[in-house]
Amino acid sequence: MATGIDSANDARILAEVIAPERPDFAPEMARLILSVRFSQAQNDRMRELAARNAAGMITESEGAEMESYRRVGNLLALLCVASDGTGKSRPLG
Repeated sequence: MATGIDSANDARILAEVIAPERPDFAPEMARLILSVRFSQAQNDRMRELAARNAAGMITESEGAEMESYRRVGNLLALLCVASDGTGKSRPLG
């Protein structure tokens, strides 16, 4: 049994669960989801991790942290697409 992270598969499954072609979010819930953003400190940290990764200086724990940010960002993006009903993405930062 594979135990690695398969984000593409996660995203596909979540997209099927959310079903953006038929949004079921109440307006209040949709507004709340669409208002969620990473903080400035989180954006700064993600940029720092990306720079360390590009320079080949990222540690294993920093790589795991970067992966976590990516997964949370993907989840937020899918929720936002489902919430706004337009099928368009929007910035999370």
